[in-house]
Amino acid sequence: MGAPLPSGDSGCTLPAPFREEVAVQISQLLRHKGREVATIDGAETVRTALGVLADKGIGALVVSSDGRRIDGIMSERDVARGLHERGAGLLAEPVSSVMTAQVHTCEPHMSVHDLARTMTDHRVRHVPVVEDDALVGIVSIGDVVKARLDELEEERKHMVEYIQTA
Repeated sequence: MGAPLPSGDSGCTLPAPFREEVAVQISQLLRHKGREVATIDGAETVRTALGVLADKGIGALVVSSDGRRIDGIMSERDVARGLHERGAGLLAEPVSSVMTAQVHTCEPHMSVHDLARTMTDHRVRHVPVVEDDALVGIVSIGDVVKARLDELEEERKHMVEYIQTA
């Protein structure tokens, strides 16, 4: 066995790629992607909601009567399940009949890693961001994956720089 490691501060500082980085917060993610949230009133028809999803190229709408308070969330998955269970007549029904009423939300100070865990544990792909009880953004699983890939690319760059200067 080798000599024991010295106790206390050795004066050694690990290079950046080996130090624990501060986790990216949802607020940082929203700064890059924007805070726009597509909402729809629960009284609108499912057909109308599908049109909004298609026009905006998104997978979920926050159901809100005032654009600030969350009444529910309606995703493509909710519509697919509703069509399977109730048939094409669902398209004329109100969004409130197919929306998920119990919405998982997060706050801007939450880390992307914690949100990824929440999304995985609860099997959700879209999470509204709430601050002071008001809707301030939405994060999709795609946003989380992109943020993580960006983190990994940054770590890779630091590693390459460290190796090249060593």
